[in-house]
Order: sequence, then structure tokens, then C-alpha cells
Amino acid sequence: MGKRDNRVAYMNPIAMARSRGPIQSSGPTIQDYLNRPRPTWEEVKEQLEKKKKGSKALAEFEEKMNENWKKELEKHREKLLSGSESSSKKRQRKKKEKKKSGRYSSSSSSSSDSSSSSSDSEDEDKKQGKRKKKKKNRSHKSSESSMSETESDSKDSLKRKKKSKDASEKEKDIKGVSKKRKMYPEDKPLSSESLSETDYIEEVRAKKKKSSEEREKATEKTKKKKKHKKHSKKKKKKAASTSPDSP
Repeated sequence: MGKRDNRVAYMNPIAMARSRGPIQSSGPTIQDYLNRPRPTWEEVKEQLEKKKKGSKALAEFEEKMNENWKKELEKHREKLLSGSESSSKKRQRKKKEKKKSGRYSSSSSSSSDSSSSSSDSEDEDKKQGKRKKKKKNRSHKSSESSMSETESDSKDSLKRKKKSKDASEKEKDIKGVSKKRKMYPEDKPLSSESLSETDYIEEVRAKKKKSSEEREKATEKTKKKKKHKKHSKKKKKKAASTSPDSP
């Protein structure tokens, strides 16, 4: 049996496109863009000069606006100058009227002013002297009061410290006694039931003193015994050293 022929003919795409013919383009081509009409260099210069100069209508409008604005400014200045002149004239008239009225009144009031000024000056001097005295007295009183307050504060602080120390000592003694009662209930005296806590504290203090004195005595005795032993040892050594030399 023979093989089946599966071969396909090769078609050249470029040859196929050429056989179809030229394609109809819908828009302008590159050649149309390159062949467009262009202005000359002289025409470009003329356009640039026109842009720099601007339009004649706009220049005329600007000139008219400037002229109108200048006229308005001149009118406004004239109004301000006229108003300032009128106000200055009015002020001058008022000053002149005040001067005239002051001359008439000054002659009549000068005599009364002189007498009143002398009396006022004397009154002011007296008032100033009184004020100075009051200030001195106040400063002296304030200094004395501050000193007395500081002294009283220091005394109160010392008293408070002493009271706090005494109270702390009493509390410590009471706590110690209560602990001892709990720990050693057999050491209580028979009379402690009827006595108050203060009496019981005094008794405990007396016992402490006795015990401390007894301890001191015991330490002194032990020291004396040690010294006596050392002295006896030295005597024995001397006797032992002298015994072989005697014959």
C-alpha cells in the first residue's frame, strides 16, 4: 500500500499581494504631507512683526482708557484738596475763638487759682508726709510679725517632734510588752492583772536595767578570771625554768 499524499502548495504572500493590485487608501498619504504648500521666509517674518506690534484697535482702546483714568484721578485729587483746606480753615477758626475766650476767663480766674494752688500744695505735702509715716509703720509691723511667726513656727515644730518621739517610744514599748506577754505568758507578775499598762511598762524597764547590770558584772568577773589564769601560768613557767638550774 502506498502513502497518502499530504503535501500542500506553498503560496508566496508578496506575489499574492502584487497580483491583487494597489490598495485604495482612504486618507492622505505621506507623499501628500511632504508635498503640502509652505510659506516662504519673507512671509514668516511679516507674520512675526504683526504679532509683536499687536492690533491697532487694542492699542487705541488702551489709550482711551488711560485718558479717562487720568481725568478721574485729577477730579478725586481736587475733591481731597478742597476738603482738607476747608477742614484746616475750620480748625483755625476754632483755635482763634478758644484763645479769645481764654483771655477773658484767665484774668478773672488767675487770682482765685493762685490762692487755691497754694492751699492745694500745702494739703498735698501734708498728705504725702502722712502716707510716708503709714508706710514706715506698716513695713515695721510686717517685719515684726514675720519674725514672730518664724519663731512660733520653729517652737511648734520642736514641740511636735518631741511629742512624736515620745509617742513612738511608748508605742514601741507597748508593742514589745504585748509580744512578750504572748510569747512568755509565765513571766507575768501576779499583780499585772490589777495594774495598768503604764505600771507594767515601768516594771519591764526596771527588769531590763537589772538584767543589763547583771550582764556587766558577769563580763567583769570573766575578765578577772582570765587575768588570774594568765598570771598563774607565768609563775609556773618561771618555776619550771628555775628548778633545773638550782642543783
